Amino acid sequence: MRVIAGSAGGIRLVVPKRGVRPTMDRVKAAIFSSLGDAVVEARILDLFAGSGALGIEALSRGASSVVFVEQDGQSAEIIERNLAKTKLKGRVRQQDAFDFLRHASGSELFDIVFADPPYEKTEDGERFTEKLLANEELPQLMDADGIFVLEKRPAEALPQMKQWHLVRQKTYGATEVLFLSGVRNQKIRNR
Repeated sequence: MRVIAGSAGGIRLVVPKRGVRPTMDRVKAAIFSSLGDAVVEARILDLFAGSGALGIEALSRGASSVVFVEQDGQSAEIIERNLAKTKLKGRVRQQDAFDFLRHASGSELFDIVFADPPYEKTEDGERFTEKLLANEELPQLMDADGIFVLEKRPAEALPQMKQWHLVRQKTYGATEVLFLSGVRNQKIRNR
């Protein structure tokens, strides 16, 4: 896996040996092609960051800041190594993504949120996709024009969404990518 474009383009990233399912380069390229210039100067939140590939790609393409949230200690260390290897700066939080969302102050708003959660269910039997889409704190951390990019298994049905508007949905093999905006944000835009 490598950084595709920008200041760190071509640099190979270290991937944790266990517990992650890295976003394929072709999926990553499609995500960033869809986001276009929205990445430049954006404040990014990378939930379930794994190797940090999505956030690092955003930094390489001109994002102003990235907060990487990753529960696994080995993966968090690898994100730090990948940041050093690419000479990019980001903040790494070794913390459960939902715990981070619960305790985030809301003083920092994000323009783009990436989430590539495990395809398995959570410890309490919920699917990560359902839990993220129902989470009430996440939309509150997003800027009015914020974009939520969520990766999921294509066979997994989308639950009814009260807080999100589906902007785009695209399948790439074993990965489906959703681009969402907050319903609250839609109301603001329609005024």
